[in-house]
Amino acid sequence: MPGAVIIGAGPGIGRSVARRFAREGLPVALVARSERNLEGLADAVRPLGVPVVTATADVSDAPALRAALDTVVAELGVPDVAVYNAALIRPDTIGELPLTAHLDAWAVNVGGALTAAAHLAPAMARRGSGSLLLTGGMPKAKASHVSLSLGKAGLRSLAELLDQRYGPDGVHVATVTVAGPVAPGTPFDPDDIAEHYWRLHTQPRDAWQAEIVHTERTTTAATATG
Repeated sequence: MPGAVIIGAGPGIGRSVARRFAREGLPVALVARSERNLEGLADAVRPLGVPVVTATADVSDAPALRAALDTVVAELGVPDVAVYNAALIRPDTIGELPLTAHLDAWAVNVGGALTAAAHLAPAMARRGSGSLLLTGGMPKAKASHVSLSLGKAGLRSLAELLDQRYGPDGVHVATVTVAGPVAPGTPFDPDDIAEHYWRLHTQPRDAWQAEIVHTERTTTAATATG
């Protein structure tokens, strides 16, 4: 039975999104670099009574990520929804990082999403349904976080390109843009943010949204054009 795959699963948004989809009865696959962390996340999902699959991969390693996704598909089938939640978050200013460090950040913030989408979306399109949901951020660029600002801008553009390519075939591509630090009990509580992913996944095609922006005071949405 197809379900949800969380790529870049972690203890914040990734955990909450996995549990949100599991509460609806969807099997869950978790992909992350650390097998130890994956087991902890899986233990948080299993009590909800759905199958849980784990696979390790560094999202910047395209062959490893594709192999992990093949493991997921072999276990659960082509997922109903794929969530890309990986990011390299660090403060850096203009001229502070060498180009190689920027490329490393780009490989995580954008490259892994491109690899995952290119690997999963064609099968979703052939089926005529599916969701590709990307965790965005930095709705406005910040000079204190140059590599992340560039990465999130690139991720937003990637979502538009994926929508152009796969939206007409029934694949809903959207970003959940989180405009602040995620922490339980704050306006950026991961359980609250996880609701956006479920809402995007369940939207009827004629009401698809391309982006939801979660801020401290309000949540805004953009309607898909594809």
